[in-house]
Amino acid sequence: MFHKLTPPPPDAILHVMQMFRDDPRSDKIDLGVGVYRDATGLTPVMRAVKAAEAHLVATQDSKGYVAMAGDTAYHAAMADLVLGGVVDTDRIAAAATTGGTGAVRQAMELIHTADPAAQVWISQPSWPNHPALAQSTDVPWRPYRYYDVQSGGIDRTGMMADLENARPGDVVLLHGCCHNPTGADFTESDWADMAAFLDKRGLIPFVDIAYQGFGDGVDADAAGLRHLAARLPRLIIAASAAKNFGLYRDRAGLYMVICPPEERDTTQAMMAWLNRSSTGFPPDHGARVVTTILNDPAMKAQWLDELGEMRARVNSLRAALATALRRQTGSDRFGFLGAQKGMFSILGGTDAQIARLRDDFGLYLVGGGRMNIAGLNEPAIDRVATAIAAVLAD
Repeated sequence: MFHKLTPPPPDAILHVMQMFRDDPRSDKIDLGVGVYRDATGLTPVMRAVKAAEAHLVATQDSKGYVAMAGDTAYHAAMADLVLGGVVDTDRIAAAATTGGTGAVRQAMELIHTADPAAQVWISQPSWPNHPALAQSTDVPWRPYRYYDVQSGGIDRTGMMADLENARPGDVVLLHGCCHNPTGADFTESDWADMAAFLDKRGLIPFVDIAYQGFGDGVDADAAGLRHLAARLPRLIIAASAAKNFGLYRDRAGLYMVICPPEERDTTQAMMAWLNRSSTGFPPDHGARVVTTILNDPAMKAQWLDELGEMRARVNSLRAALATALRRQTGSDRFGFLGAQKGMFSILGGTDAQIARLRDDFGLYLVGGGRMNIAGLNEPAIDRVATAIAAVLAD
Protein backbone atom coordinates (compact mmCIF):
# COMPACT_ATOMS: atom_id res chain seq x y z
CA MET A 1 0.00 0.00 0.00
CA PHE A 2 2.73 2.48 0.85
CA HIS A 3 3.95 2.69 -2.75
CA LYS A 4 0.73 4.59 -3.44
CA LEU A 5 1.72 7.42 -1.13
CA THR A 6 2.84 10.73 -2.57
CA PRO A 7 5.07 13.15 -0.63
CA PRO A 8 3.20 15.82 1.30
CA PRO A 9 3.82 19.44 0.33
CA PRO A 10 6.99 20.74 1.98
CA ASP A 11 6.56 22.72 5.18
CA ALA A 12 7.95 26.20 4.54
CA ILE A 13 9.24 26.71 8.08
CA LEU A 14 10.88 23.29 8.28
CA HIS A 15 12.49 23.95 4.90
CA VAL A 16 13.98 27.21 6.19
CA MET A 17 15.22 25.37 9.29
CA GLN A 18 17.00 22.80 7.16
CA MET A 19 18.61 25.43 4.92
CA PHE A 20 19.82 27.27 8.00
CA ARG A 21 21.35 24.11 9.45
CA ASP A 22 23.10 23.39 6.15
CA ASP A 23 24.54 26.91 5.86
CA PRO A 24 28.23 26.85 6.99
CA ARG A 25 28.44 30.60 7.64
CA SER A 26 29.14 31.45 11.29
CA ASP A 27 27.32 34.79 11.13
CA LYS A 28 24.02 33.48 9.76
CA ILE A 29 20.85 34.63 11.56
CA ASP A 30 17.70 32.52 11.95
CA LEU A 31 14.55 34.64 12.15
CA GLY A 32 12.32 31.88 10.81
CA VAL A 33 11.71 29.34 13.56
CA GLY A 34 8.84 30.42 15.82
CA VAL A 35 10.26 29.83 19.29
CA TYR A 36 11.38 32.26 21.97
CA ARG A 37 15.14 32.62 22.33
CA ASP A 38 17.16 34.46 24.93
CA ALA A 39 20.21 36.64 24.25
CA THR A 40 22.41 33.55 23.92
CA GLY A 41 20.13 31.97 21.31
CA LEU A 42 18.72 29.32 23.65
CA THR A 43 15.11 28.52 24.47
CA PRO A 44 15.57 28.41 28.26
CA VAL A 45 13.79 26.32 30.86
CA MET A 46 12.04 28.87 33.07
CA ARG A 47 13.07 28.93 36.71
CA ALA A 48 9.45 28.55 37.81
CA VAL A 49 9.15 25.47 35.62
CA LYS A 50 12.24 23.93 37.21
CA ALA A 51 10.81 24.64 40.66
CA ALA A 52 7.49 23.03 39.72
CA GLU A 53 9.22 19.99 38.25
CA ALA A 54 11.33 19.57 41.37
CA HIS A 55 8.14 19.70 43.44
CA LEU A 56 6.54 17.04 41.23
CA VAL A 57 9.57 14.75 41.47
CA ALA A 58 9.40 14.99 45.26
CA THR A 59 5.64 14.57 45.65
CA GLN A 60 4.12 12.77 42.66
CA ASP A 61 3.43 9.13 43.48
CA SER A 62 1.84 7.87 40.26
CA LYS A 63 2.14 8.13 36.49
CA GLY A 64 -1.24 6.52 35.94
CA TYR A 65 -3.65 7.89 33.38
CA VAL A 66 -5.65 10.99 34.12
CA ALA A 67 -9.22 11.37 32.82
CA MET A 68 -9.84 11.38 29.07
CA ALA A 69 -10.37 15.14 29.14
CA GLY A 70 -7.37 15.64 31.40
CA ASP A 71 -7.02 16.83 34.98
CA THR A 72 -9.85 19.07 36.15
CA ALA A 73 -7.40 21.09 38.27
CA TYR A 74 -5.56 21.97 35.04
CA HIS A 75 -8.86 22.97 33.42
CA ALA A 76 -9.64 25.26 36.33
CA ALA A 77 -6.17 26.83 36.48
CA MET A 78 -6.10 27.53 32.74
CA ALA A 79 -9.68 28.80 32.70
CA ASP A 80 -8.79 31.28 35.42
CA LEU A 81 -5.64 32.36 33.56
CA VAL A 82 -7.41 32.85 30.24
CA LEU A 83 -10.89 33.96 31.29
CA GLY A 84 -10.12 35.76 34.55
CA GLY A 85 -13.44 34.77 36.17
CA VAL A 86 -15.70 36.54 33.64
CA VAL A 87 -17.64 33.33 32.91
CA ASP A 88 -19.51 31.14 35.39
CA THR A 89 -17.97 27.68 35.67
CA ASP A 90 -21.26 25.99 34.71
CA ARG A 91 -20.78 27.42 31.20
CA ILE A 92 -17.25 26.05 30.68
CA ALA A 93 -16.46 22.69 29.09
CA ALA A 94 -12.74 21.90 28.79
CA ALA A 95 -10.29 19.24 27.67
CA ALA A 96 -6.51 18.99 27.85
CA THR A 97 -4.75 18.44 24.53
CA THR A 98 -1.39 17.70 22.99
CA GLY A 99 -0.21 21.29 22.81
CA GLY A 100 -1.91 24.25 21.21
CA THR A 101 -1.93 22.41 17.87
CA GLY A 102 -3.93 19.62 19.48
CA ALA A 103 -6.30 22.19 20.95
CA VAL A 104 -7.02 23.66 17.52
CA ARG A 105 -7.40 20.23 15.96
CA GLN A 106 -9.76 18.94 18.63
CA ALA A 107 -11.80 22.13 18.37
CA MET A 108 -12.06 21.60 14.61
CA GLU A 109 -13.19 18.01 15.23
CA LEU A 110 -15.83 19.27 17.64
CA ILE A 111 -17.08 21.87 15.14
CA HIS A 112 -17.36 19.23 12.42
CA THR A 113 -19.15 16.82 14.76
CA ALA A 114 -21.61 19.47 15.93
CA ASP A 115 -22.37 20.90 12.46
CA PRO A 116 -20.63 19.48 9.36
CA ALA A 117 -21.94 22.39 7.28
CA ALA A 118 -20.40 25.08 9.49
CA GLN A 119 -17.60 27.00 7.79
CA VAL A 120 -14.58 28.29 9.68
CA TRP A 121 -13.36 31.71 8.55
CA ILE A 122 -9.57 32.11 8.89
CA SER A 123 -7.58 35.34 8.66
CA GLN A 124 -5.37 35.88 5.63
CA PRO A 125 -2.61 35.40 6.58
CA SER A 126 -2.75 33.15 9.62
CA TRP A 127 -0.71 30.44 11.27
CA PRO A 128 -0.28 27.92 8.41
CA ASN A 129 -1.62 25.07 10.54
CA HIS A 130 -5.02 26.74 10.89
CA PRO A 131 -6.21 25.93 7.36
CA ALA A 132 -4.25 22.66 7.37
CA LEU A 133 -6.07 21.47 10.50
CA ALA A 134 -9.42 22.51 9.06
CA GLN A 135 -8.71 20.49 5.94
CA SER A 136 -7.50 17.45 7.86
CA THR A 137 -10.73 17.36 9.87
CA ASP A 138 -12.97 17.94 6.82
CA VAL A 139 -14.08 21.33 8.10
CA PRO A 140 -14.93 23.71 5.25
CA TRP A 141 -13.04 26.96 5.62
CA ARG A 142 -12.78 30.31 3.92
CA PRO A 143 -10.23 33.13 4.22
CA TYR A 144 -10.96 36.68 5.24
CA ARG A 145 -8.68 39.64 4.60
CA TYR A 146 -6.80 40.78 7.66
CA TYR A 147 -3.41 42.39 7.05
CA ASP A 148 -2.28 45.33 4.94
CA VAL A 149 1.42 44.80 4.18
CA GLN A 150 1.98 48.39 3.12
CA SER A 151 0.71 49.96 6.35
CA GLY A 152 1.65 47.11 8.66
CA GLY A 153 -1.85 47.26 10.13
CA ILE A 154 -5.23 45.54 9.94
CA ASP A 155 -7.29 45.79 6.76
CA ARG A 156 -10.50 46.46 8.65
CA THR A 157 -12.57 47.33 5.59
CA GLY A 158 -11.54 44.17 3.74
CA MET A 159 -12.00 42.02 6.84
CA MET A 160 -15.57 43.12 7.49
CA ALA A 161 -16.50 42.98 3.79
CA ASP A 162 -15.38 39.34 3.67
CA LEU A 163 -17.08 38.38 6.94
CA GLU A 164 -20.36 39.81 5.66
CA ASN A 165 -20.49 36.61 3.59
CA ALA A 166 -20.47 34.36 6.67
CA ARG A 167 -23.68 32.45 7.35
CA PRO A 168 -25.38 32.13 10.74
CA GLY A 169 -23.74 29.24 12.57
CA ASP A 170 -20.37 29.77 10.89
CA VAL A 171 -17.25 30.08 13.03
CA VAL A 172 -14.79 33.00 12.89
CA LEU A 173 -11.25 32.14 13.99
CA LEU A 174 -9.53 35.05 15.75
CA HIS A 175 -6.07 35.40 17.31
CA GLY A 176 -6.43 36.34 20.96
CA CYS A 177 -3.22 38.40 20.95
CA CYS A 178 0.15 38.63 19.22
CA HIS A 179 -1.28 37.70 15.82
CA ASN A 180 0.82 35.04 14.12
CA PRO A 181 2.35 35.87 11.65
CA THR A 182 1.61 39.60 11.40
CA GLY A 183 1.96 41.02 14.92
CA ALA A 184 -1.03 43.29 14.14
CA ASP A 185 -3.56 42.99 16.96
CA PHE A 186 -7.11 44.20 17.52
CA THR A 187 -7.60 47.33 19.57
CA GLU A 188 -10.17 47.47 22.37
CA SER A 189 -12.67 49.07 19.99
CA ASP A 190 -11.96 46.37 17.37
CA TRP A 191 -12.91 43.68 19.88
CA ALA A 192 -16.11 45.56 20.81
CA ASP A 193 -17.04 45.97 17.14
CA MET A 194 -16.32 42.32 16.42
CA ALA A 195 -18.41 41.16 19.39
CA ALA A 196 -21.36 43.23 18.18
CA PHE A 197 -20.96 41.93 14.62
CA LEU A 198 -20.73 38.28 15.69
CA ASP A 199 -23.74 38.64 17.97
CA LYS A 200 -25.87 40.31 15.30
CA ARG A 201 -24.97 37.78 12.61
CA GLY A 202 -25.27 34.63 14.75
CA LEU A 203 -21.59 33.70 14.29
CA ILE A 204 -19.46 31.77 16.78
CA PRO A 205 -15.98 33.09 17.64
CA PHE A 206 -13.08 30.66 17.90
CA VAL A 207 -10.15 32.35 19.66
CA ASP A 208 -6.68 30.86 19.43
CA ILE A 209 -4.62 32.36 22.26
CA ALA A 210 -1.13 30.92 21.98
CA TYR A 211 0.96 33.87 23.19
CA GLN A 212 -0.82 35.21 26.26
CA GLY A 213 1.65 37.40 28.16
CA PHE A 214 3.88 38.23 25.19
CA GLY A 215 2.00 41.37 24.14
CA ASP A 216 1.08 43.75 26.95
CA GLY A 217 0.69 41.35 29.89
CA VAL A 218 -1.26 38.27 30.93
CA ASP A 219 -4.53 40.07 31.67
CA ALA A 220 -4.23 42.75 28.97
CA ASP A 221 -3.60 40.13 26.30
CA ALA A 222 -6.79 38.25 27.24
CA ALA A 223 -9.01 41.35 27.49
CA GLY A 224 -10.53 40.97 24.02
CA LEU A 225 -11.24 37.28 24.49
CA ARG A 226 -12.81 38.00 27.87
CA HIS A 227 -15.02 40.66 26.29
CA LEU A 228 -16.35 38.06 23.84
CA ALA A 229 -16.83 35.50 26.60
CA ALA A 230 -18.79 37.91 28.77
CA ARG A 231 -21.01 39.15 25.95
CA LEU A 232 -21.70 36.19 23.64
CA PRO A 233 -23.54 32.95 24.42
CA ARG A 234 -20.97 30.67 22.78
CA LEU A 235 -17.22 30.81 22.32
CA ILE A 236 -14.50 28.29 21.43
CA ILE A 237 -10.99 28.80 22.85
CA ALA A 238 -7.70 27.07 22.04
CA ALA A 239 -4.94 27.85 24.53
CA SER A 240 -1.29 26.86 24.65
CA ALA A 241 1.24 26.82 27.48
CA ALA A 242 4.14 26.17 25.10
CA LYS A 243 5.24 29.77 24.72
CA ASN A 244 4.38 31.55 27.95
CA PHE A 245 5.61 28.64 30.11
CA GLY A 246 8.40 27.62 27.72
CA LEU A 247 6.98 24.09 27.53
CA TYR A 248 7.38 23.61 23.79
CA ARG A 249 8.34 19.94 23.86
CA ASP A 250 6.02 19.03 26.72
CA ARG A 251 2.93 19.80 24.61
CA ALA A 252 0.63 21.42 27.17
CA GLY A 253 -2.58 22.68 25.59
CA LEU A 254 -6.27 23.06 26.36
CA TYR A 255 -9.46 23.88 24.53
CA MET A 256 -12.59 25.23 26.08
CA VAL A 257 -16.14 25.79 24.97
CA ILE A 258 -18.22 28.52 26.57
CA CYS A 259 -21.90 27.71 26.15
CA PRO A 260 -25.26 27.93 27.96
CA PRO A 261 -25.37 25.73 31.10
CA GLU A 262 -27.90 23.34 29.57
CA GLU A 263 -25.41 22.52 26.76
CA ARG A 264 -22.36 22.18 28.95
CA ASP A 265 -22.54 18.52 30.08
CA THR A 266 -23.17 17.13 26.60
CA THR A 267 -20.39 19.27 25.17
CA GLN A 268 -18.01 18.14 27.90
CA ALA A 269 -18.84 14.49 27.24
CA MET A 270 -18.25 14.91 23.51
CA MET A 271 -14.89 16.63 24.10
CA ALA A 272 -13.79 13.71 26.28
CA TRP A 273 -14.96 11.24 23.61
CA LEU A 274 -13.03 13.06 20.90
CA ASN A 275 -9.90 12.85 23.05
CA ARG A 276 -10.52 9.13 23.52
CA SER A 277 -10.78 8.58 19.78
CA SER A 278 -7.58 10.48 18.99
CA THR A 279 -4.88 10.45 21.69
CA GLY A 280 -6.74 8.37 24.24
CA PHE A 281 -5.59 10.21 27.33
CA PRO A 282 -3.86 13.58 26.99
CA PRO A 283 -0.25 14.12 28.13
CA ASP A 284 -0.06 15.31 31.70
CA HIS A 285 3.47 16.35 32.67
CA GLY A 286 3.37 19.83 31.13
CA ALA A 287 -0.20 20.31 32.30
CA ARG A 288 0.79 19.32 35.83
CA VAL A 289 3.69 21.79 35.77
CA VAL A 290 1.34 24.59 34.72
CA THR A 291 -1.19 23.66 37.40
CA THR A 292 1.51 23.58 40.07
CA ILE A 293 2.80 27.03 39.10
CA LEU A 294 -0.60 28.70 38.83
CA ASN A 295 -1.78 27.29 42.17
CA ASP A 296 1.35 28.26 44.12
CA PRO A 297 1.56 32.04 44.82
CA ALA A 298 5.36 32.13 44.99
CA MET A 299 5.87 30.09 41.83
CA LYS A 300 3.22 32.09 39.99
CA ALA A 301 4.88 35.37 40.97
CA GLN A 302 8.23 34.04 39.76
CA TRP A 303 6.66 32.89 36.48
CA LEU A 304 5.02 36.27 35.91
CA ASP A 305 8.36 38.00 36.53
CA GLU A 306 10.13 35.72 34.06
CA LEU A 307 7.40 36.13 31.46
CA GLY A 308 7.67 39.88 31.94
CA GLU A 309 11.40 39.68 31.24
CA MET A 310 10.74 37.75 28.04
CA ARG A 311 8.08 40.21 26.92
CA ALA A 312 10.34 43.19 27.68
CA ARG A 313 13.17 41.64 25.67
CA VAL A 314 10.97 41.10 22.61
CA ASN A 315 9.56 44.63 22.85
CA SER A 316 13.06 46.08 23.23
CA LEU A 317 14.26 44.20 20.14
CA ARG A 318 11.26 45.47 18.19
CA ALA A 319 11.95 49.06 19.14
CA ALA A 320 15.66 48.76 18.41
CA LEU A 321 15.09 47.23 14.97
CA ALA A 322 12.50 49.88 14.07
CA THR A 323 14.97 52.59 15.11
CA ALA A 324 17.82 51.03 13.15
CA LEU A 325 15.65 50.71 10.05
CA ARG A 326 14.54 54.32 10.39
CA ARG A 327 18.20 55.30 10.48
CA GLN A 328 19.13 53.07 7.53
CA THR A 329 16.23 54.05 5.26
CA GLY A 330 15.73 57.67 6.29
CA SER A 331 12.01 56.94 6.49
CA ASP A 332 9.36 55.37 8.68
CA ARG A 333 8.74 52.61 6.14
CA PHE A 334 9.17 49.95 8.84
CA GLY A 335 7.90 51.98 11.78
CA PHE A 336 5.02 49.55 12.25
CA LEU A 337 7.47 47.06 13.78
CA GLY A 338 7.64 49.08 16.97
CA ALA A 339 3.86 49.13 17.41
CA GLN A 340 3.13 45.48 16.70
CA LYS A 341 2.86 42.82 19.40
CA GLY A 342 4.39 39.43 20.07
CA MET A 343 7.19 37.51 18.41
CA PHE A 344 6.21 37.86 14.75
CA SER A 345 5.97 40.48 12.03
CA ILE A 346 5.67 40.39 8.26
CA LEU A 347 8.08 42.54 6.27
CA GLY A 348 6.71 41.61 2.85
CA GLY A 349 8.95 40.79 -0.08
CA THR A 350 9.00 38.50 -3.08
CA ASP A 351 10.50 35.03 -3.09
CA ALA A 352 13.51 36.46 -4.91
CA GLN A 353 14.02 39.13 -2.25
CA ILE A 354 13.76 36.62 0.58
CA ALA A 355 16.28 34.43 -1.25
CA ARG A 356 18.63 37.41 -1.61
CA LEU A 357 18.44 38.13 2.12
CA ARG A 358 19.40 34.52 2.73
CA ASP A 359 22.10 34.17 0.05
CA ASP A 360 23.78 37.58 0.30
CA PHE A 361 23.31 38.41 3.98
CA GLY A 362 22.76 35.06 5.77
CA LEU A 363 19.39 36.30 7.01
CA TYR A 364 16.77 33.56 7.13
CA LEU A 365 13.07 34.54 6.96
CA VAL A 366 9.99 32.55 6.00
CA GLY A 367 8.31 33.29 2.66
CA GLY A 368 6.53 36.63 2.54
CA GLY A 369 9.02 38.05 4.99
CA ARG A 370 7.65 36.58 8.21
CA MET A 371 10.20 37.31 10.90
CA ASN A 372 10.58 36.00 14.44
CA ILE A 373 11.68 39.03 16.47
CA ALA A 374 12.81 36.77 19.33
CA GLY A 375 15.45 35.28 17.01
CA LEU A 376 17.31 38.60 17.05
CA ASN A 377 20.05 39.65 19.42
CA GLU A 378 21.29 43.15 20.12
CA PRO A 379 24.68 42.89 18.34
CA ALA A 380 23.01 41.72 15.12
CA ILE A 381 20.36 44.45 14.87
CA ASP A 382 22.37 46.91 12.75
CA ARG A 383 23.42 44.15 10.34
CA VAL A 384 19.84 42.91 10.03
CA ALA A 385 18.59 46.45 9.44
CA THR A 386 21.25 46.99 6.76
CA ALA A 387 20.15 43.81 4.97
CA ILE A 388 16.44 44.63 5.14
CA ALA A 389 17.01 48.20 3.98
CA ALA A 390 19.14 47.01 1.05
CA VAL A 391 16.61 44.46 -0.17
CA LEU A 392 13.11 45.48 0.98
CA ALA A 393 13.09 49.25 1.47
CA ASP A 394 11.88 50.16 -2.03
